[in-house]
Amino acid sequence: MAGTGLRFRQGAIFFSGAHAAAHPRTRTPHHHCSPQRTHDARGRCRLTAKSANGRPQISASFRDVAIDGAQSEDGAPEQGGSTVSITVVGASGDLAKKKIFPALFALYYEDCLPEHFTVFGYARSKMSDEELRNMISLTLTCRIDQRENCSDKMEQFLKRCFYQSGQYNSEEGFSELDRKLKEKEAGKVPNRLFYLSIPPNIFVDVVRSASRTASSQDGWTRFIVEKPFGRDSESSGELTRNLKKYLAEEQIFRIDHYLGKELVENLSVLRFSNLVFEPLWSRNYIRNVQLIFSEDFGTEGRGGYFDNYGIIRDIMQNHLLQILALFAMETPVSLDAEDIRNEKVKVLRAEIRVQFRRVPGNLYGRRSRSVGGGGTTATRELEKATNELVLRVQPDEAIYLKINSKVPGLGMRLDSSDLNLLYSERYPPRSRRLRALLLDAIEGERRLFIRSDELDAAWAIFTPVLADLEANKVAPELYPYGSRGPVGAHYLAANHNVRWGDIS
Repeated sequence: MAGTGLRFRQGAIFFSGAHAAAHPRTRTPHHHCSPQRTHDARGRCRLTAKSANGRPQISASFRDVAIDGAQSEDGAPEQGGSTVSITVVGASGDLAKKKIFPALFALYYEDCLPEHFTVFGYARSKMSDEELRNMISLTLTCRIDQRENCSDKMEQFLKRCFYQSGQYNSEEGFSELDRKLKEKEAGKVPNRLFYLSIPPNIFVDVVRSASRTASSQDGWTRFIVEKPFGRDSESSGELTRNLKKYLAEEQIFRIDHYLGKELVENLSVLRFSNLVFEPLWSRNYIRNVQLIFSEDFGTEGRGGYFDNYGIIRDIMQNHLLQILALFAMETPVSLDAEDIRNEKVKVLRAEIRVQFRRVPGNLYGRRSRSVGGGGTTATRELEKATNELVLRVQPDEAIYLKINSKVPGLGMRLDSSDLNLLYSERYPPRSRRLRALLLDAIEGERRLFIRSDELDAAWAIFTPVLADLEANKVAPELYPYGSRGPVGAHYLAANHNVRWGDIS
């Protein structure tokens, strides 16, 4: 095989790898299938799916098993056992209203939440329980499928939603939240998840107040933290140190929404479950790997944010670097979250050189204004025919392999054809990004969350680049809005005898 090209694009991930004996955990809602249920030596629930030949394919360990007993309509459990309380801090914000509460409802609608659960909103705004429910109801939909009883499910979910107002640095506010949580937990073993849907400059205030007055004394307490995780190595390290004054590392779930995308998670399956790729997964057969993040809209409404953070901090240091780590890591000794994250850290700590010479600056025109005229794209025809494996993450999820075949007729003329899996044609549409990560946090599955040493290693790569850009006042290479990007990027690829993949 001559020069295999592997591409990831905005919407595309590509991954393949080694031993097919290992398979990543796949969660299947229990109303869709009934995998065999067993227990390990510690009594934890394990789900095992089998292939057509009867051999185990997937083994999953869920730390938090299904909860026994009944629950009343107002969310209070009726008998012993344990319960899960989910508190959305910053409940009146756009992220909570548009993403978090709808994701929680989707999990409830799919019967993926524990039987005993309660949802609380916490914010500075004065609001009653009923006002919170009215606000949430405006964004809840049943677009998941065409099942019946949607309105009944919605009503049942809203009855489990409550509100507590308070300042983010107020121990009194979180103490009152603790009192209300205990009322709903009704003597059961309490497990508590806090989703910090707030600006990063108040993360530590909330964690300090909540950990001191609203932590579970008998169950687990976890905090989901949204990016950005600092601006550079120094600020990121300071944030981590401050969080760890009040929390253990295993309590902190640093969320990257991009890792919850279906095809990002499918990357591991493609690599470990398809032996056809294993012997080719090396530098001997892979000419280049491209991560293409292209958008057809500008920075409208986000201009202030991008002026402050820029695309390197917003996209490259986290989303794309995480995918690179998944692509390049060695096969983990197991699919335990810590083993996977250990291998990712090894990749990030290896000698990754960010070539700065002749690289266009931030690769976008400020506030999306078209600057300068068009130009001819510099490309170089490759003498060897190539194969490309592409994972398109969004839009229109797809996996396809470009192969070379003979054009029918006389003579020997080659053409490129696609072997493809189009998700829209093969699977029903599902939006799973945030709800999958929420369910992972509830179950204690950390595989798709970022550990502190991963974060340190990622910033160690890009902090020198950012410092160099700022110290030398490197101006971004501007390009016309709606074009394929700066001409310099195509020259850069041509210098290495490759060309950018088609992003259509």
